[in-house]
Order: sequence, then structure tokens, then C-alpha cells
Amino acid sequence: MSILDELAEHARERVDADKRKLSLADMKRAAAQCPPCGGGAFREALSKDCLSVICEIKKASPSKGVIDPVFDYRAVAVSYESAGADAVSCLTEPKWFLGSDGIFTDVRHSVSLPMLRKDFTVDEYQLYQARLLGADCVLLICSILDEGQLRDYLEICGELGLAALTETHSGEEIDMALRCGAGIVGINNRDLTDFSVDLKTSENLRSLIPEGVLCVAESGIATAEDARTLRRAGADAVLVGEAMMRSADREGFIKSMKEAPV
Repeated sequence: MSILDELAEHARERVDADKRKLSLADMKRAAAQCPPCGGGAFREALSKDCLSVICEIKKASPSKGVIDPVFDYRAVAVSYESAGADAVSCLTEPKWFLGSDGIFTDVRHSVSLPMLRKDFTVDEYQLYQARLLGADCVLLICSILDEGQLRDYLEICGELGLAALTETHSGEEIDMALRCGAGIVGINNRDLTDFSVDLKTSENLRSLIPEGVLCVAESGIATAEDARTLRRAGADAVLVGEAMMRSADREGFIKSMKEAPV
């Protein structure tokens, strides 16, 4: 079983546990009482003339272990906003990434930027849950969903006002995302079966995403030059996690990425 399969299976277990605390019907009712969310704002944040930068908050990852032992995530979030981030991604997966819904909520209250709830979506319950947490966008990973699920989840996101970052890793998955109506397609440069990273994944696949659909390059972006390479390849945005968490000069890092030529 690959790590992605393990992540998906653990997500199903978490959803089952959450449903025992609050049913799907009750979760839907709670989500319906929430004020409008910023799905449109998230898309706008990725539609700028310059390269947009999504800065990620995560304590750990399956490939690197603990990234930030201190993990003052509120301070990290505030530093991202002041440094010029366009959006924030926040992990809520607890076992491998050491995230939580509580961390997401605290960050949501700390910044005004559009926020992506980054987790492993395997059930519609998580979409309503994300809405209740105050997310503006959710992650939908083609590798752990079938086409029917992806289509249904994108439709629910539309009804809730949520944006969806539909993650792909191959031409076949991009085709699937587009058939299902994805408006924001992510290309993951990391192969989650062996953790290898190759920025050429985004470079090679970008041409398959048509005009009008936003492209986000994900994983393995360690330097401003990496970001410039991806911008030249046609990426509208980059999602930067570990390198941003470790950066001693986030403002300079973000500025240098945004200066990537069109």
C-alpha cells in the first residue's frame, strides 16, 4: 500500500469517527448557517498578472518528518500575510502531517487571506466540514477519487461557494479533472508512491490545461529560480510548503518568486 493509499484510508477512518460525533445531515445544516465563503476570492488570488504564491502551514510531512519543532503556526500565518502571500494552505491531516482542524481555525482567525484546507478528501462530509471551518478552497486529489466522486464533489463545492484545487500527476488525471469541470488544476511534482520530485512534471503537463483553467504547480519548489522556471512553463501559481516554512526571509522569497517573468 502506498503512502497515498494509507493517507486516504486513514482519512476514511477519521470521517467515520467524526460522523459518530456529528451526522452528515447535521453537518450540512451547520454548514448552511455559515456566512458566505471566499471561493471566488481564492480564485481571484490565483488570477493575478504576476505569479501567485500559496504559502503552506505544516509541521511535518511523510517524506521529511518534523519540519518545524516549535511550530508557532499563528505567527507563521501572520508572517505569510505581511510578506505578501496571495493565499494560505493549512494542513489538517493529523497522523503524518501533524495538522488539525483546530490549527486551521486558529489560522483562519489570524489572517484575512483566502485559505485552502489541505487534507485528503474521500467523503462529501469533509466538504461541509471545510465550509464550517471557514475554508475558501479544498483539495481534491484525482489519485484517490474515481470520476464520479470527483464530479459530485466539484458540484457540491460549487453549491457551497468553495473553490477546489483538483490535484493531478499525469495527463490522464488532467483529462479526468477537465471532464469533471475543474476550474483550478494542480500539478503535483512529487510522486507519492516513492516521494521523488521532478519539476519537469509541471513543465511537461502544463500544456494540457486549457486557457481559462488555472494551473497551480505543487511540491518541490525550493528556490525563486524554481518558481521562475514554473512561471515560464505557464503556471499561474505555486504552492510552497517546506521551503517557505524554513525560510528566514519570507518577504524576500515571495517577492523574488513574484518577479518571475510571464
